[in-house]
This record gives sequence, C-alpha cells and structure tokens, in this order.
Amino acid sequence: MAHSAALPILTAESGLTRYLEEIRRFPMLEPQEEYMLAKSWREHGDREAAHRLVTSHLRLVAKIAMGYRGYGLPIAEVISEGNVGLMQAVKRFEPEKGFRLATYAMWWIKASIQEYILRSWSLVKMGTTANQKKLFFNLRKAKSKISALEEGDMRPDQVKLIAKRLGVGEQDVIDMNRRLGGDASLNTPIREDGDSGEWQDWLVSDAPSQERVLAENEELDNRRKALGEALSVLNDRERRIFEARRLSEDPITLEQLAEEFGVSRERVRQIEVRAFEKVQNAVKHRIASPRISAPLRVIARLVRATPSRGLSIFDPQCGGYWVARVRGP
Repeated sequence: MAHSAALPILTAESGLTRYLEEIRRFPMLEPQEEYMLAKSWREHGDREAAHRLVTSHLRLVAKIAMGYRGYGLPIAEVISEGNVGLMQAVKRFEPEKGFRLATYAMWWIKASIQEYILRSWSLVKMGTTANQKKLFFNLRKAKSKISALEEGDMRPDQVKLIAKRLGVGEQDVIDMNRRLGGDASLNTPIREDGDSGEWQDWLVSDAPSQERVLAENEELDNRRKALGEALSVLNDRERRIFEARRLSEDPITLEQLAEEFGVSRERVRQIEVRAFEKVQNAVKHRIASPRISAPLRVIARLVRATPSRGLSIFDPQCGGYWVARVRGP
C-alpha cells in the first residue's frame, strides 16, 4: 500500500522511546471520520485516506507488540511485522459492516506478529498448523494452571486435560511439550540479579486487552444507538408491545399485554405486526440516506425478515445474529 508520506520507522539506532513519541503525534480518529476515510480509500483508492487510517492506529500496534517481548526477538522487528498486519487490515477493511477499524485490525496485527515469531524463533523449529500455533503460544500457560511445570514429559492425565482445554490432540500436546522442553526454561530469570522477573512473565496474556474491551463496548453502544434510531418511528404503545414481544429474552404473552392496555388479544397482535412493519420499512428507507450513520447502515444492509424469526440482524464479526431475539409473528 503506497502512502503520501513515509511511516515512522523503528530501528535499533532510533530507539523505542523516540518511535513512540513520533507515533503519538498522529491523532486518533472519530468514528464518522474513520468511516469516511475508509470509504474514500475503498471506493476511490485515496492513498492519503489510507495513510491516515494506518498512522492513527500505530499506537495500537505498538501496544500489542509489547505483549510479545518475551520471545527474545528485536522489538523493532515485532512492531514492524505488526505494522504490516495493520496495513493488510486497512486494505481489507469494510466500514459498512459497522465495527471500528481497531476491532478488525487486532486480528491481523496479532496474526502477522505471531507468524513472524513462528518463522524466526531459532530455538524451536516449528510447524505452522493451527494446533501447533495454539500450543506454541498457550501450552506454558495451560501447564501453569494445572501446576505441571516440572521438566520432562507430563503425566497422561495432564496431557489429556490440556488437550481438552485447548481443543487439540493429545499427541500434539506431547510433541509440543518435548519441542519446548529442550529450550531454555521460561522460568529462567531475565537478568541474573533476579529482580526483573521470569521470561514467562512477558508472555502475552489470553485475557482481552484494554483496546479490545473498549472497542467491543463501543461497538455495543453503537449498535444500541442504531436500534434506538430504528425504533424511533413507533409510538409509545407500539414500542412497548414490539419490545415486549420481539426484543425480550422472555417475551410477554399477548394475553398479558391485552390486559395491560385494555384491548383484545387480537388487537395486540395487530399492533405488534404493524410495529414490526414500521421498523422494517424505516430501516429500509434510511439505507438510501447519504447521512446515515455507519451502525444504522449495518442494520439497513443486513436486516432480514422471515415468518419464523422476524427482524434479525446478522453480525459479521461473530457469524451470528446480534438481535436474534427479534421474533416474527
């Protein structure tokens, strides 16, 4: 991907501190600004837009890369590989799908870094199957959780437990344990004085990063706002019935709502169907608006209506329906 200006480069000579100072000067993007830049790059090949998308996320790459310092590789190269992953993410990013670039790019950044580690770590000649990657990055932690950190082969019950937890074969666990076992122990102190901790302390955590948590919370908030926009076409009674029947985890019966509003069961059903149609039509009409927000565009683009499921909104990030409880008649 070509850019209108060169990206900051981290080398052994320039130093990490200077690099981090350089990338801090690139401002973060507001959601709508990010959306428009991504559209401009995707639809018109706007290189300046792509450059801004990349530079505004360089801090995210550096943060993720720091979690992989425990593998003994130059941090400059780890960050560089992460930047390659970021550029791949920008190249493939589809803003219409409704989630932020940071959420999408995390996978590409981590995948690029992990591929580099697997290629470069000289102590272990690794394969690159999915199970081997999973074991390479998670076996030590899994052993720690069951207190199986002694050197040598693990007991059969320990192998079986780890294989089950990681979703891999028992022989894969045995093979990887032997490959890793001949190398320097991750319990070895980083420095001889023992004050710097052990190498395993620098292994990346499986827990969600702060960036991921913030991004996911932001996406959830955007989706709630988008659904609120779609529901704004309903009056109070229609909205109450629609939410009680279509959005609730435990839908209220027609009889209960009929008693609440002092109308017949059939009348409640009619209001429910009419409310559903109004929301559906509002969503479909708003897709044509050039000023539509990205989250609402997701609803308009992915909304589906079937007799059995009603209004359902497919989430491309998880492969399922994020408002799957919206029911049909």
